[in-house]
Amino acid sequence: MQSSLLIINNALNRGDNLRIILEFLGYAVLTSDIETVNIDADLNAVNAVFVMNTDTANPFILKLREKGIELPVILVSDQHSENRFLNSETSSLINSVLTSPFSQSELLSTLQTTGVNQQTALHQRRSIELFRSLSGDSIAIQQTRQLIQQVADRDVTVLILGESGTGKEVVARNLHYYSSRRHQPFVPVNCGAIPGELLESELFGHEKGAFTGAFSARQGRFELAEGGTLFLDEIGDMPLAMQVKLLRVIQERTFERVGGNRTIHSDVRIIAATHQNLEQAIQEKTFREDLYYRLNVFPIDVPALRHRREDIPVLVADLTARLEREKNITIRFAKAAMQKLQGYNWPGNVRELANVVERMAILIPDGLVDIDDLPDKFPEHQQQMQSEHSQTMNSISHHPGGSGHQLPENGINLKEHLLDLEKHYITRALDECNGVVAQAARKLQLNRTTLVEKMRKFGLDKAEE
Repeated sequence: MQSSLLIINNALNRGDNLRIILEFLGYAVLTSDIETVNIDADLNAVNAVFVMNTDTANPFILKLREKGIELPVILVSDQHSENRFLNSETSSLINSVLTSPFSQSELLSTLQTTGVNQQTALHQRRSIELFRSLSGDSIAIQQTRQLIQQVADRDVTVLILGESGTGKEVVARNLHYYSSRRHQPFVPVNCGAIPGELLESELFGHEKGAFTGAFSARQGRFELAEGGTLFLDEIGDMPLAMQVKLLRVIQERTFERVGGNRTIHSDVRIIAATHQNLEQAIQEKTFREDLYYRLNVFPIDVPALRHRREDIPVLVADLTARLEREKNITIRFAKAAMQKLQGYNWPGNVRELANVVERMAILIPDGLVDIDDLPDKFPEHQQQMQSEHSQTMNSISHHPGGSGHQLPENGINLKEHLLDLEKHYITRALDECNGVVAQAARKLQLNRTTLVEKMRKFGLDKAEE
């Protein structure tokens, strides 16, 4: 029996945003209104109920009690209505209140506190790789998820860009899952892991006797992915000779097996990914320009983890939940340890973070990971970051206009540099104002709400005022 969540509302469109978020997180979601919901039937396979805070809330909650149905009830309220539609009798039956607008982490926390977690959700029956690395509330990852939603069901070629370990295959699997091809195969190929002389046979298959060792005919990845999605990972490593043949398949939708002359028609959506700069590769004559434009119909740039540090607590929560679910290991990170994780540069991105969490689970099973338990690279890197940041701030203080400042020989990442600078001044203002946000906002000439948002972005604690 399929587990699901039910959203009750008197105007279905008001629950659409909540439904979209829950479905993205992997939950099966039903929506209904108070007039059409069949409590006996619709709640048979439901794990929790979301009730919009309207005049429908009272009668529905009372009806649940009358029927003797015991389910977690989550009231979705906004800042203006609060609990004005509830009476004293129904208020006691509410398990939790979710105030809109809310973040993904707040929604997950609410579900967990009411006893509904992702273990009872539909997505536990899917690959654990489907949603991994896309969790978080940062602007960068929200933009990535939005791009996935925009193009998933459009049958166009997508080029996924990003550093190693950022989760490019995760994006590809999401594109496939939310497309009309979701019930057909998803076939990944790592173009950099297969020798060039074998890649043609791997992609297009071969006939019996096509080469030494070809004792029987074999289907290639294009045939295996028929009707579905072919994911070409590390496309930048594909030899030029193979790039020509791939371009022909994309253009003509046909190919032949190695050693064969029968033309095979192909209905496959191609998603490619690379960590390389393909435009530079074109200049260096290692990648074909015509193939690049065929692949780059809709680019998605997956952000590096150091550009979305505020997502690290959510990612760690997902990883620890997976360890608990799969290996029955419960592990938590102390606040100081989490701050140290957020201060690290993560050259290996989410893949490196997952390795660290799993390593800590082995070393400290069912325990609390403190700052001293982390690998040595974290303190060293933190000191290096502080040293570099101190040098930068010293340069800026001596050159407020920047006219006399010499850039480092290897240049700088301006975006990351400005974010560090912004965080530094916010932290300094809060320290000088003893944590009083309103005073710090005046010192920084910001609106208080703007400062609170920036504090949330940088993972800075909000002091009591």
